[in-house]
Amino acid sequence: MANTAPRVAPCGSWKSPITSDLISAQSVRLGEVCIDGREIYWVESRPQEGGRNVVCRSTSQGAALDVNPGPFDVRTRVYEYGGGAWTIVDGTLYFSHNGDARLYRLDRDASQPIALTPPGAWRYGDGIIDRRRARWIGVRETHSSNKEPIHTIVSVALDGASPHEGHTLLSGHDFYSSPRLSPNGKYLAWLEWDHPDMPWTSTTLCAAHLDENGVPGAPRIVAGGPGESVFQPEWSPDSSALIFMSDRSGWWNPFRYDLATNETRPLITLAAEFGQPQWMLGMSTYSFVDAQRIVFSYIARERVRLAVLDLVSGRFTELTTPYTDFWWLRASGDTVVFCAGSAQSSSRIVRLDLNSGKSEVLKKSSDIPDDPDMARYLTQPEFVEFPTEGGKTAFGFYYPPANPDYKSPEKERPPLLVKCHGGPTAEASRTLDLRTHFWTSRGIAVLDVNYGGSSGFGREYRERLNSNWGVVDVDDCVNGARFLASQGLVDPQRSVIAGGSAGGYTTLAALTFRDYFRGGASHFGISDLTAFSQETHKFEMHYLEWLLGPCPQQAAIYRERSPLYYAEKLSVPIIFFQGDEDAIVPPNQTEQMVDSLRRNGRTVGYLLFAGEQHGFRAAKTIRRVLDAELYFYSIEVFGVNLSF
Repeated sequence: MANTAPRVAPCGSWKSPITSDLISAQSVRLGEVCIDGREIYWVESRPQEGGRNVVCRSTSQGAALDVNPGPFDVRTRVYEYGGGAWTIVDGTLYFSHNGDARLYRLDRDASQPIALTPPGAWRYGDGIIDRRRARWIGVRETHSSNKEPIHTIVSVALDGASPHEGHTLLSGHDFYSSPRLSPNGKYLAWLEWDHPDMPWTSTTLCAAHLDENGVPGAPRIVAGGPGESVFQPEWSPDSSALIFMSDRSGWWNPFRYDLATNETRPLITLAAEFGQPQWMLGMSTYSFVDAQRIVFSYIARERVRLAVLDLVSGRFTELTTPYTDFWWLRASGDTVVFCAGSAQSSSRIVRLDLNSGKSEVLKKSSDIPDDPDMARYLTQPEFVEFPTEGGKTAFGFYYPPANPDYKSPEKERPPLLVKCHGGPTAEASRTLDLRTHFWTSRGIAVLDVNYGGSSGFGREYRERLNSNWGVVDVDDCVNGARFLASQGLVDPQRSVIAGGSAGGYTTLAALTFRDYFRGGASHFGISDLTAFSQETHKFEMHYLEWLLGPCPQQAAIYRERSPLYYAEKLSVPIIFFQGDEDAIVPPNQTEQMVDSLRRNGRTVGYLLFAGEQHGFRAAKTIRRVLDAELYFYSIEVFGVNLSF
């Protein structure tokens, strides 16, 4: 069809080669980079293997080798969101296996790993290796029936001769993360916080001297406290200082704490975010290149930048790359390795040589965007600013429809799908996601909203959601859709909204409490805020106190903003997707809403997926969700005949 005139057909009915089968069969999720000597490692989450996580090693021939054998799944569920499930030192892999939550050691070239911890009610993550004392140091989560999990920092012997659940080094706070051992082995630094704080509202950075047995002494507070979020502490190579991110200025900027003088000073002061909300353990936005240089990634409005700071001269130099997003950044010598992406390229593992400025792609999440024939079906996002309530401005990425084989009838404006990200303290990215182009290549425009409360725009923007969840985020999604309609870009009568987790709640609230969208999809969304605060996991159990107010004092607010209690107001078609093992948003949050809507005679779809948790990992689930959501909108909202 490439050499023929485009066919005139209604938007939403266009046939596209970007199918759910293609997306699920040829895409992997990439993350958690590690440099060990001259070798580079990363982790791949493979939908084709049910979402199994595999550590991979780059070879000199440009290939990638699997490190952990099947069926081992390198993943931890500490704080449910995980992260920091593995590390490699001197060619030996230390990891948490999702199947039994035990810690393992896999020696280089060994066929099977050795268990370091026994079976039991423990989870492990965010670990580092203390070579001097032959131990793993990290966060342990201890579960017991009918009690809140207990979090501690523990040590685990590396020999595996007698598997042990770990020896407690630090305890007494609700949460811990980021244990970091100084290069000389004499000091341990860590982050701690307590209910009702979240790591992006208030954390404390501490450090302590270790005695001859590796036991921490009295801690000293380095930074943080009420109203200050500290992120990613790292020791300088000479162990004299701690580098960390703090948002004390209103932006996560880098600071240096001198161990000898007890003095702290900023390294860089910019209206930009050098840190991120710590939804996962082990996140990294910067790394020492050597004793004199640090490489940073930082967010400045719509894109992420990469730069090097020379600690001697103070020169801050932006690096030129073709990418607009960077995450999981590591460095060693003149080599910088990171995950990256852009509007033109899918996520990938990239190695950058600081001397030559040349970069090499080690692994791509998908080869589809690099196929010239397929690239014709990809659209380019536009960063949009639009007015919202209170005279403020909100942001988003607008994806216009694009398909060389079709054009819309004259004067037809395309349907719109508004996407609201989860969190809600998270952000939309412009890195190419084939799931977005699944829609745009069929003639459906997409608006990915960074509503008030999103990260990447400073603390003031994040705090717009303070006590205003279900109001500010909903208004911004509605106003973003209205803005595009006012520009003549989309059809306001065929606008739908969808989101997952907190974005699923925003979706339900928008459909229940506003009269704009004509349908939507809730992916494991929250419908009853009071029940959620009582049933969800420990990490987010008190998050709603910041988002809504303390309960039971604000019980009326919780009820007023819960879609479940006003289900009769939701009169448009909606479809729900839920995993039956979701511990963050339990299935009853979806099922009660579905039952209430059905009793009111509403048009409702519901798909429950066995074995899925919070976020869908298996290829068959990803396919089913995409196809079902498209079919539902097409029949119930867009009024078009599908062309798969």
